[in-house]
Amino acid sequence: MSSESVFAKIQPQSPGQEEIIKSLLDRKVEIVGLFGPTGCGKSLFSIVYGIDAVLSGKYRRFVITRPLVDIVSGKELTAAELGEMYYKVVSSYVEDIVSGLIDTGKLHELVNKGLLIFADSHYLKGRTFDDSVIFIDDSQNLPVESAIEIITRMGRNSRLIIAGDPVFQRSIGSKDSASLLRELLLGEENARVIDLGLKDIVRPGARRGIKLLLESKMRNRPLDETEKQVLSTARVHAPDADIITVVNLIDLKKTYNITSEHAPDALIVTKEGNQGRLIGKGGERINSMEKDLEMKLRAVEQSLDFKPFVRAVHPVSWVYKHIVDVDFAGPNLAVKIESEAYGPFVGQRGNYVRFLEHVFRKLLDVGVRVYEVEAAEDKRKSKHAKK
Repeated sequence: MSSESVFAKIQPQSPGQEEIIKSLLDRKVEIVGLFGPTGCGKSLFSIVYGIDAVLSGKYRRFVITRPLVDIVSGKELTAAELGEMYYKVVSSYVEDIVSGLIDTGKLHELVNKGLLIFADSHYLKGRTFDDSVIFIDDSQNLPVESAIEIITRMGRNSRLIIAGDPVFQRSIGSKDSASLLRELLLGEENARVIDLGLKDIVRPGARRGIKLLLESKMRNRPLDETEKQVLSTARVHAPDADIITVVNLIDLKKTYNITSEHAPDALIVTKEGNQGRLIGKGGERINSMEKDLEMKLRAVEQSLDFKPFVRAVHPVSWVYKHIVDVDFAGPNLAVKIESEAYGPFVGQRGNYVRFLEHVFRKLLDVGVRVYEVEAAEDKRKSKHAKK
């Protein structure tokens, strides 16, 4: 079983996955950081690559470390607490990932020979891994200090792969280890960071799960008095509309000197298929709400397409036509916009994009980065980013 024969079985299904393969095959890259949502293939590509690297003799060992977290208590479980069960859980996770690609018996053989090692990150001090591929999975659940300790364990002819989710598997208001590690690696020599987004999700069910996760975050966000008033009024005029949340924009408009009539005073987010119920056939429902509240309202349906969100709140009405893409990149939403609309989108002194970021901070606790790109259909290269 050669490295090429197994690794080649995994065909990339997105631009992000193509970048993963390119980086893993580039021996000059000592550290590969894979950051993005579940279902993008981070673990699959990393583990199959590591096993192949050992089978082909390129490296002597493949070391996997993955924090085990109790989903009920949120507590990290160690090998000392679980004993052999720790290694059985990690082994089962690897077997599930490579099922159909690598025989289970072959995995057990590699483990018995010490070529495939499951390591608890708490007990790596004093060890050095020469001629090894080291894979840290679910880094958002690992203390940054532990990840850095693992990096110091790298010896001669070794590579490190770090995978994590800096957005969807962290708590609101927290800055997880995946985000911090990503920032550290961006400036590290011989390291490459690959940001994976919603467009890179290929696992069945993952998109639905992430959509529900984002919805739960929006439903659970605390509302201020103005937001509660808007919600109460909306329920009176549109009792059949499923409203997820309301975002008050009045103070933000004052903070960033937003005077455009296009920017609403409040954004109402509805469940998919419920926007029409909120607005009414001829707009009579939302017009009545605006009259009662003396506020300008805008409604948008919750989905994984964030262009309508940007369109709903941005002060310049026409810029959405020049948005090339909106997707997650690291802990932020990355908005790619054509050069001709970059200035109007960012606004004077960056006020419009800062306003937009503040809105998404309130809504989902994510930042916003704007990238100017060329308008050509086939070759859109980012020129620079501005917060």
